[in-house]
Amino acid sequence: MDLYFPFNFTTFALILSFVFLFLTKWKKSKAANKLQKLPPGPMKLPIIGHMHLVSSLAHRSFRDLAKKYGPLIHLKLGETSTIVVSSAEIAKEVLKTQDPTFAARPGTLALEIISYNHTAISFSPYDDYWRQMRRICILELLSAKQVKSFGSIRNDEVLNLVKSIRSSAGKPINLTENIISTMSATTCRAAFGKVCRDKETLIKIMRKALALSGGFDIADLFPSSKILKTLSWNKIKLLAMRRKLDEILDGIIDEHKENLAKMTNGSAQLNQAGNSTRRGNGEFGNEDLIDVFLRVKESGELEFPIYNDNIKAIISELFTAGTDSSSSIINWTMTELMRNPRVMAKAQAEVRETFKGQKTIDTQNLKYLKLVIKETLRLHSPLPLIPRACREDCKVNGYFIPANAKVFVNIWGMGRDPKYWANPESFEPERFENNHTDLTGNHFEYLPFGAGRRICPGLTFGLTGVELPLAQLLHNFDWKLPEGLNPDNLNMTENSGMTASRKEDLYLVATPYDPSLNDFY
Repeated sequence: MDLYFPFNFTTFALILSFVFLFLTKWKKSKAANKLQKLPPGPMKLPIIGHMHLVSSLAHRSFRDLAKKYGPLIHLKLGETSTIVVSSAEIAKEVLKTQDPTFAARPGTLALEIISYNHTAISFSPYDDYWRQMRRICILELLSAKQVKSFGSIRNDEVLNLVKSIRSSAGKPINLTENIISTMSATTCRAAFGKVCRDKETLIKIMRKALALSGGFDIADLFPSSKILKTLSWNKIKLLAMRRKLDEILDGIIDEHKENLAKMTNGSAQLNQAGNSTRRGNGEFGNEDLIDVFLRVKESGELEFPIYNDNIKAIISELFTAGTDSSSSIINWTMTELMRNPRVMAKAQAEVRETFKGQKTIDTQNLKYLKLVIKETLRLHSPLPLIPRACREDCKVNGYFIPANAKVFVNIWGMGRDPKYWANPESFEPERFENNHTDLTGNHFEYLPFGAGRRICPGLTFGLTGVELPLAQLLHNFDWKLPEGLNPDNLNMTENSGMTASRKEDLYLVATPYDPSLNDFY
């Protein structure tokens, strides 16, 4: 008995000490939370927190929660603190007043794999590497001057689209797929010199990756668990996509290198023959974006050296952004026009009257069409949630926001908030006629391209790529739904994932427009 008593007493003392320590820490934590008051939110469950309250369409769930708990709420999604912003006033504080504090991006398993360890522009950390890569892309591809120089490429691809639709006149066509193909070809030619041979495979990878990139994978919500990350089925699928992506993108880079070597070796002979010398793989003999990256990579002139994986990250991101965002806007616009015949008739009348008898279309004069696009972006922003991450402890609207918290600004929800918009669920382009709200992130109830330091750098590239296809579609064709479909019954649900493209493809029947039968001519 004497031998066991000290052992039992010691064990009891250790357990008691552990319980006392736990209770002390719990009380301190509770006191700290009271002292540093978090934003309001619903009651949470053990372990999962509020995961049960968030559907696969998180922006819709966040909008519903904001109606009950207010414009700034705190959710515990697994282990992660998540802040949801649903008002223009608080969005301004986060994205402008305290922009540097919230300039980070939340990391996710999908983006880590697909964006080559977060080295693409949109989701790289907020640092000098991000500034360097962003500067190069804007200068060489996304500036207003560069976007204008790609005018002939856009015209070519849109005319190809029109010809393709004419060949199927009177039959139902998958307009969504046609638009995606056109946008991807335009992006490839502008950024990479020509249409990629594996364009269709890239499109499939893009669509699958976006569906998995919302940041709500179980491994993202429990980042401390190495087991969940290792056993994630999504990780297995993403790694398979990444291997295929490597194969395609390495091929594009290698082809550029080979062509550049041939140009260098043959430049002397070309000059002697009096011919102009190609400087790169661009369509007009100039350097395309990949050429630029290869040149600065070899020159050693960059502050932060880059490698092939960095170039592949940029290629993948530009292809995805240039294809998915633009095609999504066009798809949603055509869907809304089919549901609103008055707006369709007015937009077509403007296009046809403005360009009566002309061979080319200059979209600068299409004022109503621009309003239509703005209204589409209010209801169907390509990115429904602006994802940010808090870089340090701070306060917003009087509430404590912990460092490393994920922050989502629900621009989808604000675009439908009756506080800012009359008849918010109605498609009314005229609401922007005497409204100076713009697309450049200065009006925080309307942020389709974001705001602040992380505003989308491809804004001009994307909008220019949207206007011309829409103008040509409205100018050249009259549209109707296939037999048996009703405009009022069109599915208006978004895809799950990072972006909010329409879940169902849009099938329409096109009838070539005959101006001789129209009063406008």
